[in-house]
Amino acid sequence: MATTVHVSPRTAVVPLYAVYGAAAGVVGGIGMGIWMSISRPMMDTAMITMVAGLLGSTNAFAGWLIHLAIAVFAGTVFGVLLGEYAQKLAPAVILGLVYGAVWWTVGALWIMPANLGMPVFEWNDVTSSSLGAHLVYGLLAGLAFSCIALVMGKRTGPARG
Repeated sequence: MATTVHVSPRTAVVPLYAVYGAAAGVVGGIGMGIWMSISRPMMDTAMITMVAGLLGSTNAFAGWLIHLAIAVFAGTVFGVLLGEYAQKLAPAVILGLVYGAVWWTVGALWIMPANLGMPVFEWNDVTSSSLGAHLVYGLLAGLAFSCIALVMGKRTGPARG
């Protein structure tokens, strides 16, 4: 005998969008991480090793772990705050790009340089490359969120036993 559980959309929306956002954050984070592994705007140092510097390391693997943790967090926040509006492709792309730019402003222009003893809100080779990386993150995270929501939306229906 099958048991059906009825959940109110209000109850389920935030947790589902948070999960979709976390997955989208991984997709965006991988794309951004590749950009940061290739980009060397300062003294032939990959940007991903600069991320490792947030925890006192210069190891690229540590940079990837830190970066992906931040990407999952940012994706989860995207899902919770904007998931309702990012169901369709065009709005998801626009919201993702804007969201990436916001994280660039908060993370790359303020938090990261402040933690590394560098000037905050300064335009230079590192921050300009970082803007590109954050736009890649936002674009991929928005696209991924929209695709995940589309695929998962097609799978909803009555429980089968």
